[in-house]
Amino acid sequence: MRGVRQVHITFLAGVLFAIGLGVSGMTRPDKVLNFLDFTGAWDPSLAGVMIGAILVYGVAFRRITARMQRPLLLDRFSLPTRTDIDARLVLGSILFGVGWGLLGLCPGPALTSLVTGDHALLLFIASMLVGMFGFNVILARAQQRRGS
Repeated sequence: MRGVRQVHITFLAGVLFAIGLGVSGMTRPDKVLNFLDFTGAWDPSLAGVMIGAILVYGVAFRRITARMQRPLLLDRFSLPTRTDIDARLVLGSILFGVGWGLLGLCPGPALTSLVTGDHALLLFIASMLVGMFGFNVILARAQQRRGS
């Protein structure tokens, strides 16, 4: 029963997130690109969305982790433990930023926008999946070489 309830809550959280992305305009590449265009048709509205999300998350995270020993549907909180900044983090951030700046899309809004049936989005998602799979293959081979 616990697993079924967890799936339902996760699904509802995903739907709520998708609605938020749509309402905020983050699924519209033109709006995102205008937000990133500081010297042209700059649209600061996404800054408000981001600041609002950071504030809500910051307050909620602190309250929840301070008052609860564990989450409602899991045995423990799953929080990151690494704090170092390595080459993979920096390179991944750069690639994400360049992709977001060129296309005005990132994974969450792109997946949310799939309901539009836009063929360009299908190409973006397929390329993203190929890149993710390719990275995992390259990483596994590099680890095998180091271990051999």
